[in-house]
This record gives sequence, C-alpha cells and structure tokens, in this order.
Amino acid sequence: MLNRRTFNKAVAIGSGATAAALAGFQNSANASTTGSDGGGPATPAVPATTPGAHTPFGRLKQIKAGLLDVGYAEAGPAHGPVVVCLHGWPYDIHSFVDVAPLLAAQGYRVIVPYLRGHGTTRFLSSRTFRNAQQSAVALDVIALLDALKIERALLAGFDWGSRTADIIAALWPERVKALVSVSGYLITDVEAQKKPLTPRAEYAWWYQYYFSTERGRLAMEDKGDRHDLCRLVWETVSPTWDFDDATFERTATAFENPDYAAIVIHNYRWRLGLAEGEPRYDRYEKALATRPVITVPTVTIDPERDPFTAPGNGAAYRDRFTGPYDHRTLAGIGHNVPQEAPAAFARAVVDVDHL
Repeated sequence: MLNRRTFNKAVAIGSGATAAALAGFQNSANASTTGSDGGGPATPAVPATTPGAHTPFGRLKQIKAGLLDVGYAEAGPAHGPVVVCLHGWPYDIHSFVDVAPLLAAQGYRVIVPYLRGHGTTRFLSSRTFRNAQQSAVALDVIALLDALKIERALLAGFDWGSRTADIIAALWPERVKALVSVSGYLITDVEAQKKPLTPRAEYAWWYQYYFSTERGRLAMEDKGDRHDLCRLVWETVSPTWDFDDATFERTATAFENPDYAAIVIHNYRWRLGLAEGEPRYDRYEKALATRPVITVPTVTIDPERDPFTAPGNGAAYRDRFTGPYDHRTLAGIGHNVPQEAPAAFARAVVDVDHL
C-alpha cells in the first residue's frame, strides 16, 4: 500500500421522473435505513426537496492544489465532518446544487470541486500535459484535501466522480471515511476495455467511440457542437429527467474551460487504450489493474433508467466491496443521480456515515 509521503511526492510531481416516482423517492429519503448486509443504527432524517429547488451556488472559492488551481463550492459549517462531492461528464458542480444544502443542514462541511478541465479549475502551468487518466484525476482530489488540510473525508460521486472516489478508497483508504458510489465499482481496467461489450451496451457508449476520431475531437473543440453534443447526452442517459434550458446552461458554462476538450478527449481515448498516460502514474495504474477491493463503508447506487446500469442489482461488482455495505436501486432515475434525486443521494451520504 502506498503511504502518504509517497502520495504527496507524486502530487508534487506531477425535473425528474413522474410525480408518483418522485414522491416515492422523497419518502424513501426521509426513512431511516440499515445496511443490506446487516443491521445498523438509525440515521437522522433528510428532509424532502424538489429537484431544481436551488439554482446557484454562492461565491466560489479557489485554492492551489497539486498541479491545479481548483475552483470549488462550499456549504455547511467550517468544522463539520467533510463530504467531498465529485461530478462526472458532461456535468459540473451543479449536479450537487440541491444535495449540498441538504447535507449542510445535517452539519456537514460540503466541498464540491470542479474536476480538471472544468469550470474555474485551471492548470498552474501551460507546460503540464492535459492528462485525464484515472489516477491523475484521483491525485487531484488528494491534493485538494491536502491543500484544505483535510485528513479524511466522506467521498460521494457519480460517473467520473464515482471512479475517482473508488480509486482513492481502494488505494488510500486512510483518507476516506466512507463512500457513496453511483454505478458501483468503476475503476477502469484498460486491458479489459479491449474486449467488446454486448451490442446494446456498446450502443450506449456511442460518444466514447466518436471521441476516438478526429471528427469527435473537432466537435468537442467547437463551442456550438460541444454544447449540443453534451445536451444530447443529458437527454439520452437521463430519459425521465425533465430539466429546463436554464438548468443545462448553468452547467454548460463549465464546458468553456480552455482545457475542456483536451481533457474529455484524452479521458475517453485513454480508457480504450488509444492515448498514452504519463509514466509518473504507472505505479498507480498497475495497482488499479489488479481490481483492488474497497474496505471502507460504502453505499452503492444503481439508477434504473441509466443505460449504463448493469443488470443484477449490483451483483456484478459486489465482491469488490468488503467493508460495511448497502446497495440501492433508484427506480425511474437516470444517470445524474444527485441532480435527479437529490434527497435519495443525500440520504445515502448520511446513511453511509452511520454504517
């Protein structure tokens, strides 16, 4: 296991478904729950909220951390237990705009950073390779924790955010109090990615293959094409989420980061083995290729209407979580769980903190 000194050195180097379905989620979010693998204490109630009830975050903050000047939103008491919420693609911090006040009201200090290449997060040097391989993004979060002088945090994410949180929990569990991971175990095995999925699963990943072409790269560099492509992804992976134009446009401003296209293209090409990473991250990628287990308390969430949700109610990845554990399937909800079902997501955070 890599120790913190080694890790710090590495950093230095380098609206929703139907009304009935929504009501069901809010009722579930208010109920006390226990882990599915055993009993657990009752947890505080999370009040119901309507998705989209909150629109802007307050004034954003910036802090130099590792290779980046990280932009982030913060809510809740300064000395409360820390929750770091991590977004995915093509999303941004506004995926948690309704979750953050729910958790803040429970006494949590909520940190919501823009990932590299998004929003107000910037590289400190123009010479830094615009790398989006999985371990590099995970190191960004460790660097942020170090910069904020946070020893341990509860990590909660979806999409890229789930993958990043899973990696930190697997390789550096001493930094993770507990984990909420939408879609379960998302650590990428580049070698395994060479094998085809079922045709239906491959169809859902159409943009991954588009980004492997020059046409796809050019589309991401063009503001209009990028905007429309990202909106199409929102519509197809969250088929029951009736978001409005203003909701999408708030997030779309994060796509105007000067490194956005480079980061997105590199991420998807790297996953398919079509783009090189950097040698400084080789040790971490080798460790991740072994599919390390996650020992910290975890709640996994499968959104039913997400085309990427694997069948089996979490069975495909259950053996990767060996600590206290609970799994939930959210009926009628698509890919962007925290924004589509904020009360259910916040409920998972509170519950995992009591597993």
